[in-house]
This record gives sequence, C-alpha cells and structure tokens, in this order.
Amino acid sequence: MSRLAARTHQIDASGIRKVFDLAKQLKDPINLSIGQPDFDVPDVVKQAAHDAIDAGKNTYTPTQGVAELRTQLMAEEKEFTGRDWSEQEFLVTSGVSGGLFLALMALVEDGDEVIIPDPYFVMYKHLVRLFGGVPVYLDTYDTNFGIDPERLDSLITSKTKLLLLNSPANPTGRILSRAELEGIASVCRERGLLVVSDEIYRRFAYVEMVSMAEVHEDTLVLAGHSKAYGMTGWRLGYACGPADIIQAMTKVQQYSFVCAPAMAQFAALACPQVELDPYIEDYEKKRDLMVGILSEHFEIGPPDGAFYLWAKAPAGMTGTEFVEKAIARNVLVIPGAVFSEQDTHFRICYTVPDDKLREGAEVLCEIAAAAGG
Repeated sequence: MSRLAARTHQIDASGIRKVFDLAKQLKDPINLSIGQPDFDVPDVVKQAAHDAIDAGKNTYTPTQGVAELRTQLMAEEKEFTGRDWSEQEFLVTSGVSGGLFLALMALVEDGDEVIIPDPYFVMYKHLVRLFGGVPVYLDTYDTNFGIDPERLDSLITSKTKLLLLNSPANPTGRILSRAELEGIASVCRERGLLVVSDEIYRRFAYVEMVSMAEVHEDTLVLAGHSKAYGMTGWRLGYACGPADIIQAMTKVQQYSFVCAPAMAQFAALACPQVELDPYIEDYEKKRDLMVGILSEHFEIGPPDGAFYLWAKAPAGMTGTEFVEKAIARNVLVIPGAVFSEQDTHFRICYTVPDDKLREGAEVLCEIAAAAGG
C-alpha cells in the first residue's frame, strides 16, 4: 500500500517552478519567466501593514474576512460590475489561488467535468484532478484564443459542472470582449452552467475589460490584490458570487486556510489610495516594445492584458525545443506545454527592465532566425 494518497499522483510538479529552480543555477539570466510585477508594494500599503502589526491586529480574523475590507470590496465590485453584492456573496481568500482551491473543493466531485479553455493557467487542470474532476479542454487556438459558443455548447454533457474562465488570460494575454462574453453567457444560461471567472489580471487591461459577472448572473468571480499592488507574497484575494457557493467556500476555509492573512487584509484598506495608472501605462509600453521587436519573427497572440506574450515557436520546432535553445542562451521563458495540451508556443513575461527586455527579445529573434523563422 502506498503511503501517499492516490490524489497526489493526479498532479505534477509545476513546469514553471522547474524553470524557477533552473534560474538559480544560471549566472545572471535574462529572466522572462516570472509571472509577477517587478514593482514593490506601494509605500502607503506597506505603512498600513506596519500600522496594523504595531496595533496588534495580528490575530485570526473572521473566516469571511475583515468587515471593513469586505465593505470596501463590495463597493468596488458594484462599480466594476454594476451589480449589488450582499455580505453573503463575499469571501476574502488567501490569494486567488486559495479562492480557486476553495471553489473547486466546494463544487467538484468525482467524475464531474470542468470545461477549461486551452491554453490555461497551469493550476486549473491539476486542481480539477486533485478533487476528482475531469478536465475537458476547449481548444481556442483556431479562434484567436477566443471562445466559440457552439464549440462550448458541444462539450457540455450531463456531467459538466462548470466552465473555468480566465480573462485577462494567463498565458495568452487575451481579454474576452463584451460580445464574446455575451455569447458564452447565452450558452451557459441555456444549459444552466456555472462560470468560475478568474479575473486576477483585470487591472492590467489595455482594451475594455468586462467582468463575466456583468453579463451572466450565475458567475463566481475570483479577484485580488496580488498582481495590481505587487503583493504576490501577501496572499490576498476574494471571491464573490452566488450565496450558496460562497457559504460553502467559507465552511471549507474554516477547516483549511482559516482566514486570509490579517496584516494583508488591514493593509489592503489603503489600496484605494494608490494610483495604478502609471504602473499600467508602464507595462503597456513594455508590451509594445516587445511586440515591436518580436513580431517580425514570431506569431503572437492578442496582447490585450495581463503582462504576458504568447509566442508561437518557429516552424519545425516545438515550444519546448525552442525554450531549451533559449535557456542555452541564458534567456528564461516558459514552454507552452505547461499551459496547454499542445506544445507549439512559449510564454514571455515582460515585467523586467527595458534593457533586459531588449536583450532577451534580440536573443529570441536570433534563435528564430537561425531556425528559419
């Protein structure tokens, strides 16, 4: 008898973490692999964290989150989605990853099917499997990484539990338009399908960003502070959606995470004081810089939001093969097979200084040119 639970064999070590570990072995690599902002937590938020710690606000908080923070977030969500949210529809989580963990644990049972657009964030399929579910992949490569409603409808069976959506998307950077979301909502409404909408990158939007919750009532939104405020290590997110799901997630949180970190919750009360536009504008310029250099040699997915580029490897080469050549040249990018059932692309993260971006992009172009791309 194995000492390990069978569920642990349903998941693999993250391919992204493997690249991170490799980065430690290289001397001063050009690291275009790390999916987090390169700016620090704003001073006003740091000070709020210090003040909370000094004031002794270091104990457990209510499982559903600090009341002041939930009130603040409900107001922000009303402004963003146009919907009124009640306290019963809100839960503060330990990051969006924590929210996703709680949601899938509360929703997915053995044999349940979860539709996941491909490409996808690396965690999605593994968590679905961890909880006994079956990932069903919706191919978006031939629809410019959008979702064809008819194709979505064709994948829905009596076992389908939910659609797991990500916009702005990691790894593609794709933002689904209002019209696209309405097409998805029409199918989901007709088929009685819940949507779990991961919107952690919603602040990094270079075109219009619409929440799925604005067009489909039966949506569970997962969002948070990690990316927008450089707080990735502080583990703070939230979930809002149908009250029965939120209440189930809250029960699961009681016996798992207990609550989100207290210091981070009180610090987040200062986040509305931060002007985010300079950060967003800076990343939009970085995106334009990279697209300008790379587009001659690579086919790049629509870089609508987040801070990633999804580039197709040169003809005759898999994404993994291209990444191996890039790593040999001291440039770290992530193979597309980490995010997809296909191995045709690779992911670039452009949250590094401009001089490093130029240097890395030039190396990638040289590899493509040598391959005939």
